[in-house]
Amino acid sequence: MAMTKDEMSSKLRGKLKVYDERLDERIDELKWLYIELYHNDWMFAELIGQMELFYGDRLDELKKSDRYREAHPDWYEKNDKLGMMLYIDNFAKNLRGVKKKLSYLEEAGVNVLHLMPFLDTVQGESDGGYAVKDFRTIRPDLGDMEDLSELTTACHKKDMCVCCDFVMNHTSDQHEWAVKARTGDGEYMSRYFFYENDEIPRQFDATVPQVFPVTAPGNFTWIPEVNHFVMTSFHPYQWDLNYRNPRVFNEMVYNFLYLANRGIDIIRIDAVPYIWKELGTTCRNLRQVHTIVRMLRLITEIVCPGVLLLGEVVMAPEKVVPYFGTVEKPECHMLYNVTTMASIWHTVATRDTRLLRRQLDTVAALPKEYIFLNYLRCHDDIGWGLDYGYLAEQGIEEVAHKKYLNDYFRGVAGYSNARGETYNDDPITGDARMCGTTASLCGIEKAGFEDDKEAMAKAIDLDVMLHAYMLMQSGIPILYSGDEIGQVNDYTYKEDPERAEDSRYLHRGKFHWELERKRNSAKSVEGRVFKRIRELEKIRTEHPAFLASADVWTVNTFDDSVLCVGRYQDGEKIFGVFNFSENDKTIWPGEEGAYRDMLTGSLTPMKEMNLKGYEFHLLREETT
Repeated sequence: MAMTKDEMSSKLRGKLKVYDERLDERIDELKWLYIELYHNDWMFAELIGQMELFYGDRLDELKKSDRYREAHPDWYEKNDKLGMMLYIDNFAKNLRGVKKKLSYLEEAGVNVLHLMPFLDTVQGESDGGYAVKDFRTIRPDLGDMEDLSELTTACHKKDMCVCCDFVMNHTSDQHEWAVKARTGDGEYMSRYFFYENDEIPRQFDATVPQVFPVTAPGNFTWIPEVNHFVMTSFHPYQWDLNYRNPRVFNEMVYNFLYLANRGIDIIRIDAVPYIWKELGTTCRNLRQVHTIVRMLRLITEIVCPGVLLLGEVVMAPEKVVPYFGTVEKPECHMLYNVTTMASIWHTVATRDTRLLRRQLDTVAALPKEYIFLNYLRCHDDIGWGLDYGYLAEQGIEEVAHKKYLNDYFRGVAGYSNARGETYNDDPITGDARMCGTTASLCGIEKAGFEDDKEAMAKAIDLDVMLHAYMLMQSGIPILYSGDEIGQVNDYTYKEDPERAEDSRYLHRGKFHWELERKRNSAKSVEGRVFKRIRELEKIRTEHPAFLASADVWTVNTFDDSVLCVGRYQDGEKIFGVFNFSENDKTIWPGEEGAYRDMLTGSLTPMKEMNLKGYEFHLLREETT
């Protein structure tokens, strides 16, 4: 017998019981924030209605995962997570190709797969995929949404999480909204920042820093079709979205939930600090940004609580703290540890660990609930946003030091073996950023080119030591694809007219599967790097002292070239000792008791230690 309308409605409400409970718990705050920002009850009602529809469309397996993660909110704070960033086309041509390579990723220990931008864009004006043409269409050469869903399903069966980028600040100038705005349609022009003359743009320019002052100067672009300027903070083909318009917020939330329903576990919010614009300010880190991120967190907790928000906030750890929100009103689940990454490379070039030690002490003092993603290299350049106030106390001047760092990693200063290239050089300020793979910046490329076995051994030691330090940090370690086999720079980008001016493609090269096949060879560079990094990863997953909740501190070694880090959890105490110099060192950590090397199994005293160049130790206290 067919169900009556009332019976069908009752069954539907039964299925929505969990959703209703989540909504009831959060709707008052969500509505208060929304109305305070937009003063629009009708648009809020639309948002709530669409959220229920997206929940209804969510697959049962994803809802099951949501319930588990909701019941275990610290599921991502364990020490068993290891991520990898990769470009789909460079790694395996397309989404189906990535699916076929999951067994390799498993062997590498990867269980957090960060797929670099894959949504539809415009060839030649994509900014590496960050100029999105359509938020619900995959780039045709990479596959389609069905392929994405099949990949995420396959990953979930292997207990892998999938992360993707969500570009909130802007769209491509070929996005549907932008195309309609070019016709003079006021509804769509209002979704961006259009001005009929340069009066207001000049006022913005007086206080707003430029993102790319050399390659994309200015914050506005003239659009002749409508005789207006439009705000373009990043590139002329990336139009900034106007979040003062509630239609923009609602539609972007729907795009966010659409991706979540494709099985994405972690959504990386690109350029978070930029998404609210206010005349007379820097248009960075404004109060309304936090309102928007908090609303996004609440919406996620209602519709898809198994999904995590990862914020891209490029500032020092103590300054990014507001983007975590508070314990009572959290915002992002995780943030990038960008400044520590830059400080690591500063330490390599100076052989001086004091800045890095200061950075680690700062992070260690933050609440344990604050989870950082730690990495040595990513798809982007290395920006030298260091603590120059602290460095000035050591007599280091900012402009001169940035020049030294760039010269060092280009291999022309400081007895360097690195091979990198600068990006976005500013001839006025002398500022620039650095590009290159981990292996090339550590000297593996140079040693291989010169067929210098001794130099190669040193370069590999430095590469592995840096990975050991990264794994010693609290949070989630992230590899960049190719780093696990010591892949070097790819100079073929210079032959591509669309990429030749962007040196970031130096380290965005294709993954070399012919080299990956050497990963099990003890004589090959690939095998030596892969084996040693994999051993470190296994140690990290097996010991509670590597949990995010562990106590962390630094120890004075009486030699600025050597960093010593302690960790303690559940009765287990370990120390990591890292020599950032190519020279032999003797240090005096002064630790009593017996310590066993977690890699070799040998007993190693910690009152006085002798270290070879780039040598490191992971030491565990012996207990009776």
